[in-house]
Amino acid sequence: QVQLVESGGGLVQPGGSLRLSCATSGFTFSRHAMSWYRQAPGKVRELVATITSNSASTAYEDSVKGRFTISRDNAKNTLYLQANSLKPEDAAVYYCNTITRGFGVWGQGTQVTVSS
Repeated sequence: QVQLVESGGGLVQPGGSLRLSCATSGFTFSRHAMSWYRQAPGKVRELVATITSNSASTAYEDSVKGRFTISRDNAKNTLYLQANSLKPEDAAVYYCNTITRGFGVWGQGTQVTVSS
C-alpha cells in the first residue's frame, strides 16, 4: 500500500522557517519524481515545487522561488521542503504527491500557519 505521511507544519511568525517532511512507503521512492502542493482555505490546490527522482532537477512556483527548497533522501524514502522567509500568504495545508502505477497519491497534509 502506497503511503505518504507529511509532518513538520506548525505556527510560525512572518519571516520564520519550517522544514516539512514526507515519509513514504509502498513504492520505489528513488524512481519517482515528487512534488509539494499547498491549499489555502477557499483556494485551489497549487503546485509549490517538484523534484526529479535523482534530484537532478527542481522547479518552483514563482512566489516561493529563492525562499523554499525541495530536496529528498532516497536512502530514507523521504521528501523535504525547507521553507524560509515565510509570509502570511504561505499559510496553507501542504501536501506531498507522486504519481505511481498511473495514479496520483496524496498524503493527509500538514498545516502551516504564518501569523504574528
